[in-house]
Amino acid sequence: METHTDRLKRPAWLVRLHDWRVANVSDKMFLLILAFLVGLLSAVAAYILHGLINTIVALLTGKFQADSYNWLYLVYPVIGIWLTSLFVRYIVKDNISHGITRILYAISSNRSRLKAHNTWSSVIASAITIGFGGSVGAEAPIVLTGSAIGSNLGKIFRLDNKTLMTLVGCGAAGAIAGIFKAPIAGLVFTLEVLMIDLTMASLLPILVSCVTATCFTYIFSGNAVMFSFTLDSDWTVERVPASILLGITCGLVSLYFIRAMNACEDMFARFKDKPYVRLLIGGAILSTLIFLFPSLYGEGYHSINLLLNGRTEADWNQILDGSLFYGHSEYLILYIGLVLLTKVFATSATNGGGGCGGTFAPSLFIGCFTGFLFSRLWNMHQIGVYVPEKNFSLLGMAGVMSGVMHAPLTGIFLIAEITSGYNLFMPLMIVAVSSYLTINIFEKHSIYGMRLAKQGKLKTHHTDHAALTLMSLDSVIDRDFQAVDPDMDLGQMVHYISRSRHRVLPVTDAAGVLQGEINIVKIRHVVFRTELYHHFRASQLMSTPDATLSDSTPMTQVMRIFERTQADWLPVLDANNHLKGYISRKRMYDMYRKMVHDLSQD
Repeated sequence: METHTDRLKRPAWLVRLHDWRVANVSDKMFLLILAFLVGLLSAVAAYILHGLINTIVALLTGKFQADSYNWLYLVYPVIGIWLTSLFVRYIVKDNISHGITRILYAISSNRSRLKAHNTWSSVIASAITIGFGGSVGAEAPIVLTGSAIGSNLGKIFRLDNKTLMTLVGCGAAGAIAGIFKAPIAGLVFTLEVLMIDLTMASLLPILVSCVTATCFTYIFSGNAVMFSFTLDSDWTVERVPASILLGITCGLVSLYFIRAMNACEDMFARFKDKPYVRLLIGGAILSTLIFLFPSLYGEGYHSINLLLNGRTEADWNQILDGSLFYGHSEYLILYIGLVLLTKVFATSATNGGGGCGGTFAPSLFIGCFTGFLFSRLWNMHQIGVYVPEKNFSLLGMAGVMSGVMHAPLTGIFLIAEITSGYNLFMPLMIVAVSSYLTINIFEKHSIYGMRLAKQGKLKTHHTDHAALTLMSLDSVIDRDFQAVDPDMDLGQMVHYISRSRHRVLPVTDAAGVLQGEINIVKIRHVVFRTELYHHFRASQLMSTPDATLSDSTPMTQVMRIFERTQADWLPVLDANNHLKGYISRKRMYDMYRKMVHDLSQD
């Protein structure tokens, strides 16, 4: 509820607009209007970002020769990372990396609030990074930008958290729909990756945002799809085994991508307080890899188009242009394999060194190279029926995206929409599902959700688990407890027992470290015998708790501990075993039931 003080802090025109809206426009209609605005602004942001990237790339590399290597590849990426880090450190003054992970956290915290600078900072930072050669994607920054636009529009009009979550989903969906001209992919992205429940209250606004963003992107950039693709041969049943094997391969490649990315991030995290060390390491790795393999420069969409449209060795050999491998077509397979393996290190070095970008485009890039390498080796060794390299390059994109993001529907519809490859729906589904089932054996969360899952902060589609995720351990701790000293006799404890609201009396030492607890019910046979008051001390009457909880224990684990022990109260300790308070089983379950009820409402 907005207070009088809050109204005074807002501009007069905004207050009048808000009052007029409340009086004349229903909440549902107003949400649709905001969804339209979010879709429009997301499309504008995507158009501006790609325009900036293309301009910078054209200025820096427009005169590079295909038949010789270019020493400037050793310089441009370092300059890009350095400029981005300066921009973030001195202008933004906030961490803007891992955009989609930040959105997931905003949703999981049940607040869906993103900072105002996120509406523009990621666009500028990623344009500099990618334009100068950073081997990352522009999609995650745009998704963060779109979500921030939705969140901040909602905050301006003082909308509730649930509506804010819908607007965040509208922004993310609009960003994907706009940048790829793929409205269906934008819709399923919010379902699979952001894990926003598509109820009737949220479905229509997200659809409005997707359609709006797509239409305006067509107006801005014409009818061309992002990747040109023509189907040379129809899919046949005989290619099912090859499609399944490609899916399994994509799943394993996704596992490599996720594990290698996490390892690299952990390595760079050691130098989080040494930005110039990170810049030196990240810049050296990135510039060296790009010099050796120019295909790693930027998003890599040019290389993807070469593989999707190539029919002959001469077409495919164009991918060797500007590299040390130029003119050595016999090393094409080796080059493709090395680029596939090193892409993850180039991406990690970009972000770890101080750049800004996402893993969306890298997953498409690696998927395309995986599909091409698989099909080329398959055909060279005549393992089975012939499989078109360009078709399987397309299928590989869906496979790796499905595995890395744990989003098979997004992989299927995105690849079909951005290439107009609708005739390949059946193999797209086979490869995407096979990849997802493979990666799910080893990794239960997507590359975006892993960081939050480790902290127990990831909201899922399971309502019960989502309720536990949104519950705060701190909110259910009862700190109103009466602690006693181990040497205190029964006579002194009687006064504490009479004032205690709980059935247990904690015993702590002088430093507040828990020694044990006294069950008041179990000592009632001596409490009323005054002659024993000086014969018993707290240390003699206390027992060890059924279990103890850490202040960092996830709520899902807290629930399991209560179910295992059947305890009514459990103590919560900090890292030094200092008693912070108690959690009541009844209070936790009451809050849990209320949260489940709230999440179940439309």
